[in-house]
Amino acid sequence: MKVAIIGLGEAGSHFANDLIKMGFTVSGWDPELKRTLDASVIFAKNNPAAVRDADIIFSANYTSESEKIAREILPALKKAAIYCEMNTSSPATKKSIQSILQPAQIHFVDLAIMAPVPPKGIKVPLLASGPGAKLLCEKLTPYSLNLTYLNDITGAAASKKLLRSIVYKGVAAVMCEAMEAGAHFGMEDYMRTQIHSIIGENDALIDRFLNGSRTHAKRRMHEMEAVVEMLEGEGLDAIMSKGAVKNLSKYLSL
Repeated sequence: MKVAIIGLGEAGSHFANDLIKMGFTVSGWDPELKRTLDASVIFAKNNPAAVRDADIIFSANYTSESEKIAREILPALKKAAIYCEMNTSSPATKKSIQSILQPAQIHFVDLAIMAPVPPKGIKVPLLASGPGAKLLCEKLTPYSLNLTYLNDITGAAASKKLLRSIVYKGVAAVMCEAMEAGAHFGMEDYMRTQIHSIIGENDALIDRFLNGSRTHAKRRMHEMEAVVEMLEGEGLDAIMSKGAVKNLSKYLSL
């Protein structure tokens, strides 16, 4: 099978390199490639060239670009290809992308990455929903991925991902604010002790939350914006999630 990866950032580059090792033919494109790719990955000249003749497409770019990219590649998609929308978007956005791609007669999958990609790479827990989810799972069963079929409803996997994000990104925002306050008052060790009282003496976890918020601020900010969109679309308050968005926005210029 030929696989195309649209967006070769942290997730996309890991997926591309791992799929090459599994014996797939892999093509991809990214306008600002910063990751190291296996020499066998075919780096195309643009998104349409990357997806041409691909049996499976993984879209792993920014949520803000996902609908635009779907329109861009629509004429180049192979009929009956499996299109996996991996961006952390709201269920409404996933459904919009599915609608955009409907003329190509592809099998659409709402694919959610449910944990940090490193160090497991493509073996990271994945949750699949949408009309093409069952077919994707059948195709990839021989490769022993950590891929779970949820149902055939587009947006179901996205909803679970975003509900999880309320907890993880919310906790990260609280830790960032606490540690910044501790540093300001010269009491970082004291603040770590207070956090330890809740999560146990796990400095590695604290550092992972702090460093991850800074390193992946843009992507995580878009993720929490999708959370706000989903919650407010259901008439729910998103007070803490909005706070997480504001907290992450501080790190965009770092």
